[in-house]
Amino acid sequence: MTWVAAVQMASGPNVSANLGEAERLIAQAVDGGARLVVLPENFAHMSTGEGNWLAVRETDGSGRIQDFLAAQAQRHGVWLVGGTIPLESPRPDRYRAACLVYDDSGQRVARYDKLHLFDVTVKAAVEERYAESSTIDPGSQPVVIDSPFGRIGLAVCYDLRFPELFRCMLDQGMEVITLPSAFTAVTGRAHWEVLVRARAVENLSYVIAAGQGGFHVGGRETFGNSMIVDPWGAILGQLPRGPGVIGADIDLERVASIRKTFPATEHRRLHCG
Repeated sequence: MTWVAAVQMASGPNVSANLGEAERLIAQAVDGGARLVVLPENFAHMSTGEGNWLAVRETDGSGRIQDFLAAQAQRHGVWLVGGTIPLESPRPDRYRAACLVYDDSGQRVARYDKLHLFDVTVKAAVEERYAESSTIDPGSQPVVIDSPFGRIGLAVCYDLRFPELFRCMLDQGMEVITLPSAFTAVTGRAHWEVLVRARAVENLSYVIAAGQGGFHVGGRETFGNSMIVDPWGAILGQLPRGPGVIGADIDLERVASIRKTFPATEHRRLHCG
């Protein structure tokens, strides 16, 4: 078994402050025994305007946020799923929402660009409109990687609503899903827990869902409720609000056992590709 952790934050527009908070929470996770740490979406920067994202985007392979992630992974000797950060796109008015993974030596071992972009209107007391495609270029393919903790499938926030993505990752041997997120308070209350648990149950996989949780500069509220869920849908850890860390053991033998005795994933009639 391996102890893993999900970090929850309430990030703002100040990159230095966010990195300082992430450093504190990563250390807390490591002190608790974590060997794999997952940061939330937009952990280093939650903008008050779409244009501000472009101001902090980095070149792939070089930049302050990427250096921070590599240094933290190496310093603590942990695998680190770096939420999402803005990386340059071929289009000058766009960026890629990239989830970067670093191994315990600080080497980058994977990059996943968020596939599904959040272009919706959320109706609550005040109508909220989101248009990620106005500044983000979507990714083009799923990413599943080998790790000491099993085959990890990478997904981000709105991806959660598209079960076909997770089925494609299952076809690549996925055993653990990491899900950095920044769910809105309204959609989170309605759908977050049921979707996270559904992705775990239907794929018989662990889910490590690390969220933004609180109020942000500009008035945005995110739902939080970071969760670690096992392949049978049991919630192993949950944090309702505010910054913090949750941890739990993941056991690949449990994945194998459930998939053997309840072989629903083998009964599929449709497959990707």
